[in-house]
Amino acid sequence: MNGLLSIPGFTAFVMILFMNATVDIAHKVTIQNVLLKSFEGDTLMMLSALINAMILLPFILLFSPSGYISDRFSKTTVVRYAALSAVGLTLLITLSYYQGWFYVSFALTLLLAVQSAIYSPAKYGLIKALAGVDNLGVANAVVQAVTIVAILLSSILFSVIFEMYYGAQTTPGAILPDMVLIGWILVGLSMVETLFAFRLPHLDAATHSGSFKWQSYFNLSYLKSNVSRLRVNENIWLSIIGLSLFWGVGQVIIAAFPAHYKVMTGDENAIVIQAVLAVSAVGLIMGSMVAGRFSKLHIELGIVPVGALGLFGSLGLFALASEVYIMGIASLLFGFFGGLFIVPLNASIQYFAPERELGTVLAGNN
Repeated sequence: MNGLLSIPGFTAFVMILFMNATVDIAHKVTIQNVLLKSFEGDTLMMLSALINAMILLPFILLFSPSGYISDRFSKTTVVRYAALSAVGLTLLITLSYYQGWFYVSFALTLLLAVQSAIYSPAKYGLIKALAGVDNLGVANAVVQAVTIVAILLSSILFSVIFEMYYGAQTTPGAILPDMVLIGWILVGLSMVETLFAFRLPHLDAATHSGSFKWQSYFNLSYLKSNVSRLRVNENIWLSIIGLSLFWGVGQVIIAAFPAHYKVMTGDENAIVIQAVLAVSAVGLIMGSMVAGRFSKLHIELGIVPVGALGLFGSLGLFALASEVYIMGIASLLFGFFGGLFIVPLNASIQYFAPERELGTVLAGNN
């Protein structure tokens, strides 16, 4: 860990990851908490699923453009422009909170996700460039741990702020003006992220030729070509399938849990709901660090089946749980075994991906 932090630019990179994840989760959690206070039952579950879909769909629809941008331009430059755009988006989010424009705020979730989808391949492509091949396993463990810490703190902190300023209103447009402080915090965090982005060392683009052909994008030629690239190397393809299953299951839990908890307990306290979900983040940190220890000298893929079996067991416990503390234990175990599962798979993708196609491969993974 100390060796990684001594690498020029790696500390700034870690701070960028932390700020970026904090901002994304803070706005998402705020909108989810507004939904929780305003709707019930099937409507709540449907809107929660919709907000998650809005966050995920840009990663699918922008697969080819985001991969092209990451490979065609300097990853440092992409990260800097993306960080600057986050400042503008958070200012718009703050305005929507102040005016009580719920639908605008809801739509800005999609724009924030578009920014993340374009940002992500370049951001995660920096891991290999900064840490080097020999440190991939440990670097990915650090990246996962830092990201999950950000998610954990953001989920809890902004839910606490939400409950502190919530004035018992029951409509989204009436609730949002009370959350202006959250908006200004997001603006501040985005500005700090931008400052760290300009402290990254400049890295040359992986390729300097070629232009993006929109016709090939709309007729799905790029999609077919890029998916074929992912399938050339079985190690990359199977790692992507494994990660997709893990995050897919995780999104289902996140989307369904607030409504499930409300039905099972009759309680709608946003702090408790986010706390149970955040416990999985603690587990993921623990699992990631254990995986990093196993992967000090090489990428240890032998712990992936252990992680998969543990995930199966934790999901079974989740399904049977009716008490909050049992839900918390199931959430912790899901996170821990998830860390064992995803750290070697992420490192494997970065190791086997050719440098000139790294952006496309990481976009495909997203």
